[in-house]
Amino acid sequence: MARTIPTALTIAGSDSGGGAGIQADLKTFEAHGVFGMSVVTALTAQNSQEVSGVYDVPAEFVTAQLDTVAADFPVGAVKTGMLASPEVVAAVAEGLTRLRLTPIVVDPVMVSKGGHPLLPDDAVATVATRLIPLADVVTPNAHEAARLTGLEVRTLEDARRAARQILAFGPKAVLVKGGHLDDETDAVDLLLTEHGETLYREERIETPNTHGTGCTYASAIAANLARGLDLEDAVGRARRYLQQAIRHGLALGSGHGPTSHFWFLDGSEADPEE
Repeated sequence: MARTIPTALTIAGSDSGGGAGIQADLKTFEAHGVFGMSVVTALTAQNSQEVSGVYDVPAEFVTAQLDTVAADFPVGAVKTGMLASPEVVAAVAEGLTRLRLTPIVVDPVMVSKGGHPLLPDDAVATVATRLIPLADVVTPNAHEAARLTGLEVRTLEDARRAARQILAFGPKAVLVKGGHLDDETDAVDLLLTEHGETLYREERIETPNTHGTGCTYASAIAANLARGLDLEDAVGRARRYLQQAIRHGLALGSGHGPTSHFWFLDGSEADPEE
């Protein structure tokens, strides 16, 4: 018997190594029982050690993908990741507005795990002025929050200041990911809305196998929103899912290995939401 399930759309770059980008997003959606769709914004040649090349998809074709998917499928939530150029950022912002797609999770991807730039300087302002105001939640890490605001983000109080400044750009919420804040033993993420802040604390896991954590986190939030959870619960469940994906990280390749999106299928755990 045919059935329907929640859906989510990722608008992001392709990771040929499979650990991040649309590959991580689609795995995360599937792990949450959500049907995933994709709009590819860039192709990358990368592995666990490096990004050796990037091919940007023309903005017109990004728009064509978005329009074609939305014309036929229900879109329960949207997650944006690597957008590669000011033209693509503008095209995505225009398409999301025109198609009235919500809720939107914006992951302002700027640099790969190996340090390769994935968003040029001239696109940062476009993200801040065109895309972030559309977001139900924007999910920068400390480096991305610093680049968006021009502030140093090294402590939890720094994260608060940056979050307040990003919230002034117009999103409904800001989640500053603080996996490596100097003044915290745990990994502490700060969610800020106009109503106040929520802190999410998890044990900091020392492992090299963290490729794709930002993509996975944002996609898990989008999947939970697609399933009807409110934002605080969506972030909390996503953070717990990510913690287990990191704990069960995969030692693949000779650099930063990927997280394990289906860690609960190895028999040691039963439910990705618990």
